[in-house]
Amino acid sequence: MLLGGKMKKNMLFIATGGTIASKKTEDGLVPQITPEELLAYVPEIKNFCNVDAMQPINIDSTNIQPEYWGLMAEIIEKNYDKYDGFVISHGTDTMSYTSAALSYLIQNSSKPVIITGAQKPIDASITDAKKNLLDSFRFAAEKDVAGVYLVFDGKAIVGTRARKIKSKSYSAFESINFPVAAIIDDNRITKYIRNEKSSETVKFFRNIYPSIFLLKLAPGMEPDVLDYIGGKYEGVVIESYGTGGLPFQDKRNFMEKLGALTEKGKIIVIATQVMLEGSDMDIYEVGSRALKKYNVLQAYDMTVEAAITKLMWIMAQTRDFDHVKKIFYTKINEDLLY
Repeated sequence: MLLGGKMKKNMLFIATGGTIASKKTEDGLVPQITPEELLAYVPEIKNFCNVDAMQPINIDSTNIQPEYWGLMAEIIEKNYDKYDGFVISHGTDTMSYTSAALSYLIQNSSKPVIITGAQKPIDASITDAKKNLLDSFRFAAEKDVAGVYLVFDGKAIVGTRARKIKSKSYSAFESINFPVAAIIDDNRITKYIRNEKSSETVKFFRNIYPSIFLLKLAPGMEPDVLDYIGGKYEGVVIESYGTGGLPFQDKRNFMEKLGALTEKGKIIVIATQVMLEGSDMDIYEVGSRALKKYNVLQAYDMTVEAAITKLMWIMAQTRDFDHVKKIFYTKINEDLLY
């Protein structure tokens, strides 16, 4: 169908629940609104898109599981040739994990895959849901938009760079260590990141390896926690301090435990608790010791969400350290600048 001389784009709307689709109950907000009902609140979308809708799951995103990311990728793969773009509505609590995961499960896409949601239900008297949903379809319908993005509060953020930084405010998400890709202001879209056309065809992956543990260090933590973690998980992402390092002085020596894990073939990634600027383990002894002595990786400027989901994607393919290292340090959807 033509609109002002332009062909309307065909979009698939994939609803997965979240606050945007929730209604009040005696137990609090619960996802209950159907995708058709969501779209009915934003009739303007019909002016520039033809939209089909489906709902594979309907959950609070706190209940998201890694296997659901594979399901979303599978749905998009099966429908890839039928549509010009895809919009996924999702709860905000784990949305940054999903946007990162889909960046690894759907690579070299020439079509947009947009994840969005809201801090207030769409049927609330005051809500950000309508704007976020409309912005997502506007951005998906924009010329030369390709790949995975999170769209929220008028910002399009590259999928691997999003992090939720506020629990209640509408400006809930920020782009970490990377510029915002675009600003969406009603009909006006200002792009700051240009999509580079990939010479490769789109690749889909469905397998994910969830046996990854995230450990956040705190002074006084006993190193033998790594013994337990190593018995349960094959990969560990450690949120260390500053530019990245592990304590080794006095009785709480994490270096010894780290060595035991790597000898068993566990994959260890050292990240930082600091949100901006990333890790650089060569700067201090507490970091360089670990890098020189053991088979460990560092996250550099990656978000923790990207590091975890990238490791889940990689370890579904291989657990050989050298192979894991090569793929982990390969830039995918702008996840790594170093």
